[in-house]
Amino acid sequence: MEKRIINNTESCALLSNIANITKKVQAKTNFMAKMTKSQLLTALSEKTELSKKDVDAVLTELADLAYKEVKTQGEFVVPGFGKLVKVNRKARMGRNPATGEAIKIPAKTVTKFRLAKAAKEAVA
Repeated sequence: MEKRIINNTESCALLSNIANITKKVQAKTNFMAKMTKSQLLTALSEKTELSKKDVDAVLTELADLAYKEVKTQGEFVVPGFGKLVKVNRKARMGRNPATGEAIKIPAKTVTKFRLAKAAKEAVA
């Protein structure tokens, strides 16, 4: 299978169009339905004139790159969309809801997504 290399400009163009495409699909359906992966691939492939396989490859590579960067650097930024951040949670005391017994919840590392200001303003 031949892989097509997509440059940063094409990747940014794909990401910047996701919010607009989602808004258009929701406007057509008149309710807040979730966009499926298939619908997302179709909409992006039509908008960018790339094949669905190419769009899927970009999204897969973007996700892989994001996971790798968060694991090594602690954060991954998608300009205009938001950033994925690694956060260390401290150990704490909690309660077993069934018995009411106090339990110790161990420290752990979690990933959070922080929405960019531009994205908040775009959907407000």
